[in-house]
Amino acid sequence: MGRKKEKKGYSFGTFKGVFTPSVLTILGVIMYLRFGWVLGSVGLAGTLLIVTIATSITFLTGLSLSALATNMKVGGGGAYYIISRSLGLEAGAAIGLPLFFAQSFGIAFYVSGFTEALMGNLGDYLPAFLTAKMVAAATLTLLTVLAYFSADLAMKVQFVIFAVIIASLASFFLGGSVTEVAGGIPVPKGVGFWAVFAVFFPAVTGIEAGLSMSGELKKPSTSLPLGTLGAVLTGYAIYLALPIFLYKCIPDETLLLNPNAMRSVAKWGGLIVAGVFAASLSSALGALLGAPRTLQALANDRIIPRFIGRSFGKSNDPRIATAISFGVALVAVLLGDLNMIAPILSMFFLTSYGLLNLSAGLEGLIESPSWRPKFKVHYAVSLLGAAGCFTVMLMINAGATLVAMFVAGLVYYLVKRRHLNAHWADMRYGIYTLLARFSIQRLNRLKPDERTWRPNILVLSGSPKSRWHLVEMAFSLARHSGALTVASILPVEDWSAKKVQTMEESMREYLNKREVDAMVKILPAPDQLTGAKSLVRAYGYGPLTPNTILFGDTEDRAKYDRFSEFIQLVYRTRRNLIMLRETDVQISEESAAIDVWWGGNKNNIGLVLTLAYQILKSPVWKESKLTIKTIVDTEEEREAATAHLETFIEEQRIPATAEVLVKRLPNVFDIIRQSSGEAGLVFMGMRPPEEEETAEAYSRYYSNLIKTTGGMPLLSLVLATEDIEFRQAIGISEMS
Repeated sequence: MGRKKEKKGYSFGTFKGVFTPSVLTILGVIMYLRFGWVLGSVGLAGTLLIVTIATSITFLTGLSLSALATNMKVGGGGAYYIISRSLGLEAGAAIGLPLFFAQSFGIAFYVSGFTEALMGNLGDYLPAFLTAKMVAAATLTLLTVLAYFSADLAMKVQFVIFAVIIASLASFFLGGSVTEVAGGIPVPKGVGFWAVFAVFFPAVTGIEAGLSMSGELKKPSTSLPLGTLGAVLTGYAIYLALPIFLYKCIPDETLLLNPNAMRSVAKWGGLIVAGVFAASLSSALGALLGAPRTLQALANDRIIPRFIGRSFGKSNDPRIATAISFGVALVAVLLGDLNMIAPILSMFFLTSYGLLNLSAGLEGLIESPSWRPKFKVHYAVSLLGAAGCFTVMLMINAGATLVAMFVAGLVYYLVKRRHLNAHWADMRYGIYTLLARFSIQRLNRLKPDERTWRPNILVLSGSPKSRWHLVEMAFSLARHSGALTVASILPVEDWSAKKVQTMEESMREYLNKREVDAMVKILPAPDQLTGAKSLVRAYGYGPLTPNTILFGDTEDRAKYDRFSEFIQLVYRTRRNLIMLRETDVQISEESAAIDVWWGGNKNNIGLVLTLAYQILKSPVWKESKLTIKTIVDTEEEREAATAHLETFIEEQRIPATAEVLVKRLPNVFDIIRQSSGEAGLVFMGMRPPEEEETAEAYSRYYSNLIKTTGGMPLLSLVLATEDIEFRQAIGISEMS
């Protein structure tokens, strides 16, 4: 018999592990010290509207959280864990790291709030040498010791705090009317609705406290939904009753003048003071339990060094992470004024809520077979919650929102560059599939035209290592606005599913190292040309089929007929053709010239100029000098042709110069060879096959082409066959 594995860690239930820390954070300092000001600023109707809007956003987030929690086994790390398992490791890290600092600085805010309340009410009874920062540091240390050694003891302390808050609320509702209030600090009138909303909204964002304890729950899939939604609804009920009672007890003109309105109304004011203390301490304690567990989850996923996530004791307490959280909070306490960064930190809580909603919404929208939550929520509800979160962020502080987004984006980029391998599957493949399906369905209804044309290149390179120049050329043409597929033919006798997978992985790895963004296709076939024909006929999906085929030439005369058949197939399937001729000609490394030869086929030259302009955008050719060249019969024609070509270049905004040559040699190719001998790349057009022309006949043209273009630099022979007016795309009308 095997030995039963001992379960480590805590096993908190719904009330102790989720409801209590969440509701204690919701019923916080803002409730005690700012509710009167909110009511005095916007009136009873405005206050009830603010409470309803703010709670609705939190409630929608709670619904999304419930759906996510009942569809996966939730581990430690709260929002980070769920987002990383839904949107990917990078997105989780982009929220998790800033969220940890927000939680840690939040500890400092709550401790500072407690200190201010303590010094304001009991300062006369404290020793004179005690400063506010000393009291704050001592309070933080005591709370950290409590959380450091036992989360269970910390959670039990919260029950005492909960009892104090209940007692303070009872004292408030048992109180009576106040006709005059003195000693308050005047608050200027004229504060707008959204400014007041911004002050109140943090009061309903307490579900993070319970969510952060996800790894310590006995049944997360049950406790998270019940505890979170229960805390939100409890807070909503109290927040609806408070302003109504205050409105009846205190005249409007005095509410703005008294930050301690609740104490003034309460039957026993001392309980309200105790409630302020309890609310501050409970919020600080909740953050002290949550921040280390977020950090521990990041360490376990290797976003940060793994030793930080080390657990201690039978209950797996994250003591190293707790010590780091204490250090961050202590620095914040000693620095004192945190008002500058407070709005930015609040944004990370809202961003995490927004992404939780977005995760649930996208899961429902994608409808993957794996999305089977016990707590079902329509995707529109979750997406509405996400929209609400991001809207509120902008309303509260647009500048802080942008800073928060920038920080999250920077973390995402840095983690992405590390190429960390997650050991779980996320929904990104499903998202891309959904977007691809939507795009393909819409593209299928449209027809490409010269204005929207983009190169979608299928390069028949075989192994990229052996014919790298083909891949490099194709990527240079497609990298900025097109798509690229690198294809290789595998002999049928060597074919197996495992062999294909191995080849694809090898090619992708090689392309990634060379920073080439391309798809890979391996096709089994008896020989290279047969496989190439099959790819031309069948590769692609719906409207997303390659419109341009790029391949190398052949000088094997035994293959001329079959090679010509392949060119005819490309032509008849309306794919553009680029045949790249390698060269033995030694070109100076300083030569970066690209020569385009203008011949008689207007559609060919339209595609040639389009491709030449595309290639100038690539790093390999961006410093190149583009020259458009043509040949005339006499010197008299040269001046007019030059003026015509220069006008065309200027009108069409092509970064090129014009050069017109007179036909002084009997063979045109001799002139081209002489003029472009030092070029790095030469573009020329090819003759299309005639309607009834046989492969044997076209092979004679191909044979002559190979012969006459020998000794040239790297040569790109282009044939435009797609149903696109490339001459219009480049502005060619009467030019020849």
